[in-house]
Amino acid sequence: MMNRFNPKYMKLRVLKMFLLVCITSFLMVSCTKLDLTPTNDLIADNVYTSVSGYKQSLAKVYGAFALTGNASVGQPDIPTEIIKDEGNSDFLRLYWNLQELTTDEAVWSWQSDAGIQGLHEMSWSSTNAIINGLYYRSYFQITLCNDFINQSSDDNLSKRGITGADAVAVRRFRAEARFIRAFQYSVLMDLYGNVPMVTEQTQIGGKDLPLQMQRKEVFNYVESELKAIETELAPAKTNEYGRADQAADWALLSRIYLNAEVYTGTPRYTDAITYCNKITGAGYALHNNYRELTIADNHLNKDEFILTINYDGTSTQNYGGTTYLMHGPAGVPAEVSGSSGTWGGLRITQQFVNLFADKTGATDSRAQFYMSGQNLEVNDLYTSTDGYSSTKYRNKTRSGGPAPHQDVAKDFSDIDFPLFRLGEIYLTYAESVLRGGTGGSLSTALGYVNQLRTRAYNGSTAGNISSGALTTDFILDERGRELWYEAFRRTDLIRFGKFTSANYLWAWKGGTRNGTAVNARFSLYPLPPTDLSANPNLRQNPGY
Repeated sequence: MMNRFNPKYMKLRVLKMFLLVCITSFLMVSCTKLDLTPTNDLIADNVYTSVSGYKQSLAKVYGAFALTGNASVGQPDIPTEIIKDEGNSDFLRLYWNLQELTTDEAVWSWQSDAGIQGLHEMSWSSTNAIINGLYYRSYFQITLCNDFINQSSDDNLSKRGITGADAVAVRRFRAEARFIRAFQYSVLMDLYGNVPMVTEQTQIGGKDLPLQMQRKEVFNYVESELKAIETELAPAKTNEYGRADQAADWALLSRIYLNAEVYTGTPRYTDAITYCNKITGAGYALHNNYRELTIADNHLNKDEFILTINYDGTSTQNYGGTTYLMHGPAGVPAEVSGSSGTWGGLRITQQFVNLFADKTGATDSRAQFYMSGQNLEVNDLYTSTDGYSSTKYRNKTRSGGPAPHQDVAKDFSDIDFPLFRLGEIYLTYAESVLRGGTGGSLSTALGYVNQLRTRAYNGSTAGNISSGALTTDFILDERGRELWYEAFRRTDLIRFGKFTSANYLWAWKGGTRNGTAVNARFSLYPLPPTDLSANPNLRQNPGY
């Protein structure tokens, strides 16, 4: 039976060197300012002496998804010279902003937030704090993974007397660290294209600076890593909740194969179908209530969730993650969001809202919009009442009660974020079939889509579609309705040729009220100037 993996343990026993080591050679210019000598007994030879010690260190690797540092506030993993604001430095808030604020799904009211101006307008530069922040956050987690992989090598296990069942357990932990590293490289490949490669073989601070890998090479690396660890991970649905298993591995493979033509120039839709089939054959099922996917006790949704970032209102306190998605929507009352109140920030463009024929949610339960006091039209990009808001992330349980680990002030979220869930897999399968992939069928694809729509329509088949309506354009809209605010939109629009082009316009795209096409360079984010100056092997993305 699965337990819930809680990243709070990373706060109890963490190697100080993890926080003090240079993230990669990209921060070499500031490494000389850091104290690299541990000031307590939490050194490798003292921590990595048992399975429990390895597991607590693995919790730090996972915890880098959910936390900004080694405390709620004041000990950030990423230097404030880069991130500007620690509250906007956790992985999910950074990643979500770059995937959603640049699209029709989201705008943000606070012009003073570092990096916000220019995101929705698609006029960002290489000095944008959010763009640079995610880059360094991803490499920070990669660095943690690399260290853990080194510490859990067979040679180190042997030297430390860890054998038998204990060694088997640690090797599984090592496979999970390799999965997380592969996931972060998939993020970097998707958002930045050609990126430096650092692995457990890379010497931090060594004379040989990391080489920049072409996007296709990064794709090949991620694919090879995921295939190599497939049999080393726990079988699907057997690991602790919140930890990667074989199904997470298959889900990431299906995701990169769906987008392979963007990354490599070669479509891989048949491979996407292959790995979707592995997941659908592993016993997953759609959770019966869509509105329960993003609430405070959504850890109970083990039927649909494949891998989550776990949040706990007591132990993972920061102003990113699902706390951001709970508090951020403009105008939403505290009694609706289950929080201490709205930050007045996030709203949605009318073009996205109009994907729903009934915006009240009475017909399609996925239309979770707050409309009272909010205008449909985003006439002013930075006016908090322009644009409907989201009620998708609510810090309440399915019974309507308070979050199970809620702090007294209701400031922090208990809502876990689904990195992978079955709903995505159904839509990946359907799109891959429509795009010519083999190993699937149109009838199965239609069945998957209609299962999603039947759930959305609260068990009614009134929203089901016919085979003639199942087109790739329909899939893009359906992915919007099913997966909105789950950090997919930018990637989806790029795959469909609608992100930078005039093929689809939304309010303030390109900085104009009705939207306009922008330069194709904005399909990739720029590399941070600090890396370019520190590593002569790197070349900036075109147009920056």
